[in-house]
Amino acid sequence: MGDAPEAADPRPAPAEKRGRRPRGTAFALTFGLIGALVILALLSAGIGSYHIALGDIVASAQHRVGLGGAPLDRVGESVLWNVRLPRVVLALLVGASLGCAGALMQGVFGNPLAEPGVIGISAGAAVGAVASIALGLSFFGNWTVTICAFITGLITVLLVYALSRSGGRTEVVTLILTGIAVNAFAGALIGLFIFFADNAQITQITFWQLGSLSQSTWPKVLAVLPCALLGLAVAPFYARKLDLLALGERPARHLGVDVERLRVVLVLVVALLTAAAVAVAGIISFVGLLVPHLLRMANGPAHRFLVPASALGGALILVAGDLAARTVASPAELPLGVLTALFGSPFFFWLLRRTRRRQGGWA
Repeated sequence: MGDAPEAADPRPAPAEKRGRRPRGTAFALTFGLIGALVILALLSAGIGSYHIALGDIVASAQHRVGLGGAPLDRVGESVLWNVRLPRVVLALLVGASLGCAGALMQGVFGNPLAEPGVIGISAGAAVGAVASIALGLSFFGNWTVTICAFITGLITVLLVYALSRSGGRTEVVTLILTGIAVNAFAGALIGLFIFFADNAQITQITFWQLGSLSQSTWPKVLAVLPCALLGLAVAPFYARKLDLLALGERPARHLGVDVERLRVVLVLVVALLTAAAVAVAGIISFVGLLVPHLLRMANGPAHRFLVPASALGGALILVAGDLAARTVASPAELPLGVLTALFGSPFFFWLLRRTRRRQGGWA
């Protein structure tokens, strides 16, 4: 008689053998991102043409909340609280929104090349902003450009989703192709509005299209805060369903996931996050595309980590990018959207070559 077959080892395989990183890696990356974000935010608040020491920033903050400390001089207090901190906070909110939206888009479409601009949100928001500038609209005073951009961004994503539905279902390929068509149409509208705009309006339109946080104020922070907090709070609750969707639509349905409802909800969350970010900061590319890529490479594709970490990573990238934009060519300021595209494009090409050479695609 042959040897009896060996009993299967009931113990679970180590995390490395299951294709996942140890849980400690996720915790280390999360705390690393939080620590780097706090340090960079403090540095960004102090660095500039008017330098403010880190200790003075902490002392001023303590004084503001009644925990001792001491205020700065009149100019220093004004620079810190009316110029620097609104800009830093807005960079945190916009970066977190774009990073989280990118992770959700890639999870919903099952494609690491997806990002919010794919379904026309950024272009749609740009149409509203450009139209309000070129036509001289002032329905909402100084808030006209921001509100028009937000409204048209939401309308665009709803239009794309409605056009891509057939038989009560939405195919991912159809959704993406519809988004590409809407992006092209939005680009044509933007060009048309620019053609009829005067020189002053063209300057304003161009600056807005290139992306910037130079006009950050506390009212703008308060405008984007509800949308950002709502989207960032809702997104992590869908992490498990996104992991199941990564197995494929049919297995996800068998496991109890309402795929169509999941897509509707998350596309609306992405629209909310992206439209709010674009409305106050203009078009800033590659944040929602590259941040989830890097984190997926570092800790695998599990969305329980990927979604919140992408928000932290997006905030970190945008705070760093904004600091570089206003200091590299000081006293001039580089457009933030140009800076992110300038560094994001070659890095994305490197990612594509690395993936094709080592893995032949994303796992």
